[in-house]
Formats: sequence, structure tokens, C-alpha cells
Amino acid sequence: MNEHEILTLEEVAHYLRVSERTVYDWANKGEIPCGKLGTSWRFRKSDVELWLNKKLGNYRQALRMDSVTLRNVLTADRVLVLSSATKYDALNALVDALARAPEVRDKEELRREVFEREDLMSTGIGSGIGVPHVRLASVENLVLAVGVNDREIEDYVSLDERPVRIICMVAARDNQHAQYLKTLAAISTQMKVLGVREALLTAQSPQDIYDILTRES
Repeated sequence: MNEHEILTLEEVAHYLRVSERTVYDWANKGEIPCGKLGTSWRFRKSDVELWLNKKLGNYRQALRMDSVTLRNVLTADRVLVLSSATKYDALNALVDALARAPEVRDKEELRREVFEREDLMSTGIGSGIGVPHVRLASVENLVLAVGVNDREIEDYVSLDERPVRIICMVAARDNQHAQYLKTLAAISTQMKVLGVREALLTAQSPQDIYDILTRES
């Protein structure tokens, strides 16, 4: 296969080891270099390789920028591989995981506030990511739990109307405004990097997910 070879959508999906639907979505959104011949997408291999190298570079840069923050607030026992059919089930599982942290002194208050916050406005931020978050006096210090669901959660509404699969739940003390915002920004930055999302969705275990989120290079 030479660098000037023209690839089909199916060949690009196989080359990148992602689904054909993912490549189709990238093409429609202009996220990957391509063009149409008639009604079919076509890709120049050299352009795809350059695009991939740039994306992988952004992935490593995001991990370097955010890993210290996430390592400080996330432990491996608060990372879950979920099999939830509904948002209710997924959030309940993450509340239980987050409550394992000694910083969380009142699990039922945490559960109540998470769902009350969700009733006001969904915390789906787009790209298949949900970030439920609360600040409570009963939380001694900011903590994080992460869940990756094995299917799309259809009733978890997002800004871009895409179902959620990755959920990062944050709880902070009520006066930790600056650290709270910094952590939310770090999560948003890292999760919106294409390579991070793909790696999380194909991770085989909670430890793999934790390693992806906290590795430094």
C-alpha cells in the first residue's frame, strides 16, 4: 500500500481500528481529511496518516496536561465498567463508587443532590460524555468517579443529542469553587480529545481505564 493510495471508508475503519460508523461521522463533520467521488467517501492514505499523527500528538499532550489533576482526585477503585440500560442505573452505580471515598461523609445526600442537579439540566456535555457534578458541605475534599458503559445510554440527554457512554462524576466541598472549575475543565479538555475517548471505549478493565486517565506520557 503506497502513501498515495485512495482508501474506502471500510478500509480506513480497518486501518484505524474503529467502526465504519465512527469514520462516517468524522467524514460528515469534516473531522478527517476526505472527499466524495459520487456518493462515496474516499480518503488519501498519506492524508489519513498525517491526521492520525496529529491526533495522537494531541492525545499525549492532553494526558500530560491533565494527568496530575486526575491522579490527585481519582483512585482505581472508583473506576467502573458499567452495563447500565438507563441513566438512573448508571448514576446510582457511580454514586456508590464515589461514596467509597473517605472524603464523602453522606452517601444519601450525595445521591439526592446528584439527581436533583440532573433534574434541573442534563449533564451530558456532548461527544458521548456525561459529567454529573455537585458541591456539598458534607464532602471534605474534591473526588472523582468514572464509569464507561458497555452500550449507549439512550435516555442520557446531551447537548449534541448523542447518547452518553462515558460518565465522570465529581463531588467537591461547597467552598472549593476554583478547584471544582479547574477539575471540570480538565475533564472536558481531556475527554474531548479523540484518542482518549476511543481508548476509554475500547478499554478492557477498570484498571485499563484508570491507567489511560492517569498516565503521564
